[in-house]
Amino acid sequence: MMRKCHKNTCPVGIATQNKTLRERFDGRVEDVVTFFQYMAEGLREIMAELGFRTIDEMVGQSQKLKVREDIAHWKYKNLDLTPVLHIEQAREADGVYNQTEQNHNLEEVLDRKLIQAAIPALEKGEAVKAEFPIINTDRSAGTMLSNEISKVYKDQGLPQPMEVKFNGSAGQSFGAFLAKGVKFEVEGDANDYWGKGLSGGTLVLYPDAKSNIVPEDNIVVGNVCFYGATSGESYIRGLAGERFCVRNSGAKVVVEGVGDHGCEYMTGGVAVILGSTGRNFAAGMSGGVAYVWDKSGDFESKLNPELVDLDPIEAKDKALLKEMLTKHVEFTGSEVAKSFLDNFEASLATMVKVMPRDYKAVLQKRKAESKQSKEVEAV
Repeated sequence: MMRKCHKNTCPVGIATQNKTLRERFDGRVEDVVTFFQYMAEGLREIMAELGFRTIDEMVGQSQKLKVREDIAHWKYKNLDLTPVLHIEQAREADGVYNQTEQNHNLEEVLDRKLIQAAIPALEKGEAVKAEFPIINTDRSAGTMLSNEISKVYKDQGLPQPMEVKFNGSAGQSFGAFLAKGVKFEVEGDANDYWGKGLSGGTLVLYPDAKSNIVPEDNIVVGNVCFYGATSGESYIRGLAGERFCVRNSGAKVVVEGVGDHGCEYMTGGVAVILGSTGRNFAAGMSGGVAYVWDKSGDFESKLNPELVDLDPIEAKDKALLKEMLTKHVEFTGSEVAKSFLDNFEASLATMVKVMPRDYKAVLQKRKAESKQSKEVEAV
């Protein structure tokens, strides 16, 4: 066990984004297929010994299990497995395993309405605007829509924008895998996995105009936002829960505060945090960049410094921050971002830049190589 999966330094080239290390992995797809075939064959042999032909036949047949009496360890001394080994006597009309096909109600999900609204975009490449109510049982809104978009336009996304406004409380995985060219705007709040796998789309969130909450003091979106996002943008007026931007690898996002483990395992993209963070920020972060507005001056105590440095704000950082915060104000009406921009230079004094060391070294090397190449061309 190397215990390096979170460090981007996997010596055999599996759990890493490093191209040099990945060259060490010589595995083939055929090997994976063979592995699972042998697993299945091993299972088939055990099932044959027990007298079963299918996995379904094994469900509930606990009489085939034996309790070991030869384990004297104190942890097992008072362990009673009777409830686990109880043999359920099913009614004659019922079985002991799944007898009814589960109905996922996919024909009734919100995405069906979104796809219908998107027909002008899908068939004619036209711009689309729409508005829908949303509740917290509307899960993965936009995922099926993005699938339809990818069928027509591949990874290029829509040629003209599709803008959809939602009112209410968005369910889990809102905007998951949202395609390029689509902008979803929520007036209300949202649950976990916001922007999961975001693939070029834009997500905007701000509290209901009728609400009297102070956005920067209240959580408006749940945990694990932007898990595995590859591209796209998002602007959130308010606080997010834990594991914000975990494994983000390309999305550019703005939020006004996060919980524990922010930017965990992040490999790319940009995260702008206009407020405080929880503990263990940037654990396993190997790429991308994060900016934290450290007005209270305690951010360093919450940082996991194993892989990252705190770097000074440079000219290119200023330009990026101004661009993203201007959009944040435009899309959400954020008072926090407006305050930052109104006192831009003074605010930058308390803005902290979090940069992974290895990623920084790669960027510096590329910059040096590019400069050298230009000098050679000039000669």
